[in-house]
Amino acid sequence: MSKSNIFEFLHQSRVSGDVAAIKKLHAQLLRTGMIFLSHHLHTQLISTYAACLPYNNLHLVKNFFKCMNSTNPLHFNVIISNFCRKGFPFLALASFSFMHSNGVPLDTYALCSTLTASSKVKDLNFGKQIHTQMVKSGWSASVFVGSALIDLYSKLSNVEDAALMFDEIPEKNTVCANALLSGYGEAGLWARDLELVRKMHELKLKHDNFTLSAALRACTGLSAVEMGRQVHGYLLRTIPDVESDVFLQSALIEMYGKCGLVKKARQVLDLDGMEIRKEGRSRDIVLYTSMLGVYGRNGHYKEVIDLFDWMWMEGIRADGISFLTVISACGRTGQVHAGVKYFESMTNEFKLDPGPEHYSCLVDLLCRAGELQRAWELLNETVYKGMENCTVSMWGALLSACVDRGELELGKLAAKRALELDPQNVGICIMLSNLYAKFGMWEEIGNLRELIKTRGLTKDVGCSWVQVTH
Repeated sequence: MSKSNIFEFLHQSRVSGDVAAIKKLHAQLLRTGMIFLSHHLHTQLISTYAACLPYNNLHLVKNFFKCMNSTNPLHFNVIISNFCRKGFPFLALASFSFMHSNGVPLDTYALCSTLTASSKVKDLNFGKQIHTQMVKSGWSASVFVGSALIDLYSKLSNVEDAALMFDEIPEKNTVCANALLSGYGEAGLWARDLELVRKMHELKLKHDNFTLSAALRACTGLSAVEMGRQVHGYLLRTIPDVESDVFLQSALIEMYGKCGLVKKARQVLDLDGMEIRKEGRSRDIVLYTSMLGVYGRNGHYKEVIDLFDWMWMEGIRADGISFLTVISACGRTGQVHAGVKYFESMTNEFKLDPGPEHYSCLVDLLCRAGELQRAWELLNETVYKGMENCTVSMWGALLSACVDRGELELGKLAAKRALELDPQNVGICIMLSNLYAKFGMWEEIGNLRELIKTRGLTKDVGCSWVQVTH
């Protein structure tokens, strides 16, 4: 059997998951000695085993390593990379440990791949051990390893260590800065996000599309519209193909929408003033979903429905988020028939499975229209379908409608179902108290307040952001 035939056989075995066939090939390779002549063949065999065997077969992988008789890091790097890319990060970490304990030299490739695997298994302790090892072995100056470590700390919500690592890298690049920006963004540290964007200019680091998207998200988080305008102007001057980056455009739309500048957000969607670039426009559901969300959050419900219908006619396939927005808009405008039609089209025409949030939105739509009995029937249908663990908001919507319309018995049933699912939900208790107040049921209100006090429940305090200019 030639090598090409062996590799083809391994590929087919990986697809079919035929472990018995792999073992037969393995035995044949051992008998003929071919496995000891080709490290590439050995690594492919290990990768095929890993793809077909359960995760607890770690001892088999270690046995394969012992038979390799190689101190060349390249052979192990390929294995670590394969494990990481194929969804076996735990085996990637085990491979790295074997390398280290058996004196196989570690290089940037092995360190970066292993740090990526650590982030996938969320093993911060292993990542810190690698950090210690890279300091001891002199790899701390490598911008590539440093970037991977920053990415690990950021993804595991350890932004302080990520920031320290960034400061320690002597020759920084845009990649490591973006990794730290991502960490700040995930932690909601918007001010530090913008501070780093400004600092990049001092460090002579280029702002790429990811950097500017991160800056726009920070402006959105802070409702800093003037800073957002400056970023918008900067990217128009420096990014030659803004029209092809849907995520950058989406970040712009979200920023203007969060700051209440709905018309400005729509201008971004339409590329107003950029007629020459419109032909190269990447038409993507991401953009339209962002704009639908902007309209919805700012109370432009008619525009939500119009944009959704236009998007549908243009052949852009709607997703679950866009359907959620348009059904909600129908509820706000009292268009019950239209909302039900959109809900049904999800499964009938778009073959999408409505989630708990879609059912919740439809319940809210029915409640707003006063069709409480129909909402009650729909809720019981969702429970029958096995979605009872996700329907607190649905029962809450029905309870809220019962409070508005004075439906005592149905409201008590809705509150009972909601509290069965989430006994600590203080919002449900407050709505039930309001319902009792409508009927002068003061004793029941007193009992409810005592229950809230006994359970130690407190209502969250609301807050708003606004940018103050002088």
